[in-house]
Amino acid sequence: MSTSFIRTIRSLKTDGFRRSLALLVCVLAMLSAWAAWFLLAAVPRYEVTDTARLEVGQAMHLVQAPMVGRIVASRLVLDAKVEAGDVLVELDAEPERLQIQEQRARLAALDPQIRALDAEIAAAEQGRVRERDAADVALDEARARLREAEVLAHYADGEATRLDRLQREGLVPQRDLDQGKSEAARRRAAADSLRPVAGRLEREQRTRDTDREAHLKRLLGEITQFQGQKAPLLAAIGRLEYEIERRRVRAPVGGRLGEVAVLRPGAVVAEGEKLGAIVPFGALRVVAEFPPEAALGRIHPGQLARLRLHGFPWAQYGSIPAAVSSVGSEVRGGLIRVELAVRPGASPSLPLQHGLPGSVEVEVERLTPATLILRAAGNLVASPRAASK
Repeated sequence: MSTSFIRTIRSLKTDGFRRSLALLVCVLAMLSAWAAWFLLAAVPRYEVTDTARLEVGQAMHLVQAPMVGRIVASRLVLDAKVEAGDVLVELDAEPERLQIQEQRARLAALDPQIRALDAEIAAAEQGRVRERDAADVALDEARARLREAEVLAHYADGEATRLDRLQREGLVPQRDLDQGKSEAARRRAAADSLRPVAGRLEREQRTRDTDREAHLKRLLGEITQFQGQKAPLLAAIGRLEYEIERRRVRAPVGGRLGEVAVLRPGAVVAEGEKLGAIVPFGALRVVAEFPPEAALGRIHPGQLARLRLHGFPWAQYGSIPAAVSSVGSEVRGGLIRVELAVRPGASPSLPLQHGLPGSVEVEVERLTPATLILRAAGNLVASPRAASK
């Protein structure tokens, strides 16, 4: 062999050894990385259910007929926005309205009578004041005349006494004495006749005051009677207005009409009949149902989750981030109820509204691949034993 050929063979052997060594190093590095991932990496494990939906945080409110009645107007429109207190349905209340008109007519007829009596009382009060003033003036005049007559009678008595003394002394004739006594007697009789006048005037005024007082009491009694008639009329009007209001079915809360009954004017509804349902305004939540073995002891408040809506491919629309807020402890229908709070970050193109169904996946734990394989192997080994039993 030539020297060049020998060199070529040695070069190939050297290059082959180097490539093999490099390949071995690469394989060992990949095996080390895979072993590290297999033994150390944390892989999330999810519990998934297709029984999930979006709901508002508050319960849906039913709209029911409060009584039997005939519909005269309905404002129930599916998905319409309503505010608390809005009138949704009106039942026939014409008989009550007619009764209110009748009661108000009776009430209106009482007011003029009461005003007339008030005016009569005011006039009687004014008349009593004027009469009392006139009686006081007449009484003062009678007393003045009495005083004047008593003064004159007193003077006449004094004059008769003086004439009597002079006659005994022989200074005046008997005729003058007789005239003086006659004048004194006349003055005294005049004073005596005036004395009962003042008392009579006082008695007459007391009698008139008593009569006027009785008249005023009678008028006040009539006013009280009319006022007493107003009270039951007002109570009847209030009761009828309450009955009319009961026939107006109002929205108990603000929200949107999620269900409505087909109601036409003239139709008759029964008491308690469902007319519709209002979905209140509020934050949305996710309500999901899991099998007991998937939920109990595995799903806890605070765990992260994602909701994917049916009919909206997640590759195009994305998903809705959520977090577990509460987990039920009672099994109903073979499932456990789990509620989740919606977190911000959903795709803006997703129409988030009450009632949308979807599927939920909840991250329940993080395990290494080795643990997952060992757990799967344990399940496989335990399955034949469970089947043989």
